[in-house]
Amino acid sequence: MADGDNKSANILAQETAQLEEQLQGWGEVILAGDQVLRWEKPWFPGALVGASTLLFMMVYYLDPSVLTGLSCSVMLLCLADYLVPTLAPRVFGSNKWSSEQQQRFHEICGNLVKTQRRVLGWWKRLFALKEEKPKMYFASVISSLVTVAWIGQQVHNLFLTYLIVSFLLLLPGLNQHGVISKYAGMAKREINKLLKQKEKKNE
Repeated sequence: MADGDNKSANILAQETAQLEEQLQGWGEVILAGDQVLRWEKPWFPGALVGASTLLFMMVYYLDPSVLTGLSCSVMLLCLADYLVPTLAPRVFGSNKWSSEQQQRFHEICGNLVKTQRRVLGWWKRLFALKEEKPKMYFASVISSLVTVAWIGQQVHNLFLTYLIVSFLLLLPGLNQHGVISKYAGMAKREINKLLKQKEKKNE
């Protein structure tokens, strides 16, 4: 068991080191973005929602076709990929990082690798469920897709996308400040109360 844990830790360290090397040119931007996403200043949440709102208002006003929107998005990504590694050191100052900045960059890359592993783990579990319990897999997937389709029918596409993007932008800050754990704990307590009441009634 210990050998398996050591092997997993070594693979995680290797993947983190590879990602650090790939993102080295984006280091300053990633650290600045991390500070904003974790709400290191009290006005950062408002700035995130404001930027998201401005972007979606522009999309609503311009009303581009799907192909135009996709082409513009890829074009902006290509420009950023070309310009950011060149301009970031000039904008943010020196190329030399402090040990704290390097440590934080390492943590961010490690968290990205762990998140990728979690997503792949969920995907594998879904296919394992398909093999082990096909009826349960079919029922859960169909019911989830029907629910998502119903929500998509009730809410305008652009507004729904705006809500999802805004929530994802605020999620790291909500997690950092303990808001998610607080409400998740409240939800668990309420569910436990309901289950206890149900058990008492059954007795």
